[in-house]
Amino acid sequence: MTDTVDRACELEQKQREQALAAAKQPVEQPNELEGHRYCLDCDIELSVKRLVANPNAVRCVDCQTLHEHQQKQFRGRY
Repeated sequence: MTDTVDRACELEQKQREQALAAAKQPVEQPNELEGHRYCLDCDIELSVKRLVANPNAVRCVDCQTLHEHQQKQFRGRY
């Protein structure tokens, strides 16, 4: 009986890890040129204020807002 429970726990853990790996979004690489970072969508240079607020930003505030809205709509379909 213990073997069955152990195998079930192992299977559950494996499935959980697979689901987490599948849910991870790929990391977007910033668009940089000569020390300046540009929005991935509109190619406008990201402001210092934006980068201070979020050092990992890859989009301007407007494009990031639109991107998040589109992601919510996409996830809502499934």
